[in-house]
Amino acid sequence: MPTPTTVAVLGGGVAGLTAAHELAERGFQVTVYQSGRADEAGGKARSIPVPGSGVGGRADLPGEHGFRFYPAFYKHIPDTMSRIPFGGRSVRENLTPCARLLISQFGRTDIKLNGRFPRSPADWLILLNNIFGGQFGVPREEVLHFGLKMTEYLGSCEARRLAEYEKIAWWDYIGAETRSVAYQKLIATGLTRCLTAMKPREASTRTVASILVQLLVPFADPAQTPDRVLAGPTNDMWIDPWMQHLRTLGVVFQFDHELVSLTTAAGRVSSARIRRASGPDVTVTADQFVVAVPVEVMERVAAASPGIVALDPALGRLGALRWEWMTGIQYFLNRDVSIAAGHVIHIDSPWAITSISEKQFWPSTNLANYGDGVVAGVLSVDVSDWNQPGRFNGKKAIHCTRDELLDEVWSEIKAHVNEAGAPPVLVDADVHSRFLDPAIEFPLPDAPTNKTPLLVNIPDSWRDRPEATTAIPNLFLASDYVRTITDLASMEAANEAARRAVNGILAETGSRAARCRIFPFEEPWIFAPIKALDWFRYRLGC
Repeated sequence: MPTPTTVAVLGGGVAGLTAAHELAERGFQVTVYQSGRADEAGGKARSIPVPGSGVGGRADLPGEHGFRFYPAFYKHIPDTMSRIPFGGRSVRENLTPCARLLISQFGRTDIKLNGRFPRSPADWLILLNNIFGGQFGVPREEVLHFGLKMTEYLGSCEARRLAEYEKIAWWDYIGAETRSVAYQKLIATGLTRCLTAMKPREASTRTVASILVQLLVPFADPAQTPDRVLAGPTNDMWIDPWMQHLRTLGVVFQFDHELVSLTTAAGRVSSARIRRASGPDVTVTADQFVVAVPVEVMERVAAASPGIVALDPALGRLGALRWEWMTGIQYFLNRDVSIAAGHVIHIDSPWAITSISEKQFWPSTNLANYGDGVVAGVLSVDVSDWNQPGRFNGKKAIHCTRDELLDEVWSEIKAHVNEAGAPPVLVDADVHSRFLDPAIEFPLPDAPTNKTPLLVNIPDSWRDRPEATTAIPNLFLASDYVRTITDLASMEAANEAARRAVNGILAETGSRAARCRIFPFEEPWIFAPIKALDWFRYRLGC
C-alpha cells in the first residue's frame, strides 16, 4: 500500500474541521493544529461554557459566540452534518424549524412574520395582516420600487453582477437616501440585519441581493424550512459529535498550536512555524497544507511569510479587506421567556441587536443540569453595530465597559418588547446572570478589542479575496474570506471554502477519489432566459 499523503490543517474552526472530514474520508493522513484548547475547536460556531458557573456537579452554563441560524440555502453545512453520527441518526436531524420572525419596534407595535410558508390558520392570518394591515408603513410606490430593483438584479447575468453590482453599495442601489424613513428602516436596514455584520450603506449590492434572494425564495415553497436552529447547545448537538467522529476517521488533533508563519522552498511550502503557550515553538512539515484561519490571522501570517507572498501576490492583498464586530451575549433567565417562536430583529436599536429565546428549541436539554440548577431560559443576543451611540447611555458599544455594554443591550431589548399599557414581557428580576463572548477583551482605559471579527463584503472587495487554490502547489486556503458561491462571512462559506481546498488537493495529488460536492445557489427558474439574454447584452457592451 502506498504511504498516505500527509496534510496539515492549520486551524480548527468549521473550515478546518470540514477539510479534515473530507480528507479523512478519502484516505489522507490528517493532523489539525488548533491554536486554543480542545474545548475551543469549532471556532466561532462552538459553545463557550461560562467559566466557573457549574456547581454541585453540574455543567457550566452554555454560552455561545452568538446565536446561530441555518437558513434553507445552507446546503454544505447540512450535507456535512448528515455524515456525523448522533445516537443512531445524524447531526442533521438536530436542525429544527422556526415558525416565526418578529420585527420588534421601539414605541410602536411589533410586526409578526411567518418563518415559513403558511401551514396553519394562524400562519395565514399573519400573512393576510402583513399584506393588508398597513403595519409596515412603507408607501406602495416604494415597495414597488424595491420589487423592481430586485427583479432587475434577478434578471442580470453573473458577469454583470460581478462587474457592476459588486461595485455598488446596497443603500445606493435601492435608492434609500431619497425615500421614506420606513423604507430606510424596514427595507434598506431591516433586511440586512440577518446578514452577519453587514451595513446597508457599505455592503456590496451583489452580496446583499444574492443572499436576500436565497433567504426569501424558500418562503414560497411549502416543502422548505427557511429558518432553522439547533435543538440544543451547539457543542452538544454538533461540535462534540463531530470531533468524536473525526477521531474515528483517524484525524489527529494538536491543541495549543498557533500558526505564526510559513516557509517555502523550491516553490512549495516546506514547513509551518507553530507557537505554543506551553512550550517552545515547533516546526510542522507535511505534504500538503490547508490554512484554515480567519482573514485577520492570515494577514499576519502572510506578513510574516514573505516567501508565500512572492509566490502568490494575492496573499499580500488581504490587508485591503475589511472586518467588523458582531458578537454575542447570553442572558440566562430565572424563567423561560419566549419572546417569539424564532428570531427577533430589534429594528430601532442603534447597535443593530437581534435575539432569540433558545429554550423553546431545546426539548431534550434540561437547564437544571447546568450552572446552579436555577436557570430556566436563555436569551441569546447578537450585537452588530459597535460604532453608534447607545439610546440610554449615549456611548458607542466599542467605548463601553463590560457592564455598560450588558446593561445597555438589556435596556434596549426591554424597550423594544415591553409595550406601553401591557404587562411587561421582560423585567430586571428575570436576569439570573449574563455572559459576553470572551473574544471581547477590555484592557481599559483603552478601547476593548475583539479577537473574532467578521469579514464584511464592501463594494469591490471580491478582487482582493483569494481562491481556495493558491499559486503555490501545496498551499490551500479554507475560510469564509475565500471566494465562494456563498460569498458571506458565515459557517456555510467556511464549509464551502474547505471543500474547494480539498478538491484542490485531490487535483494536485492526482487522486481518483470523488470530489467534494459544491452546491450552487438556486434562483427562480423564470429568470433563467432573462439572465441568458442579459449575458448576450453584457458581451455586446450593453
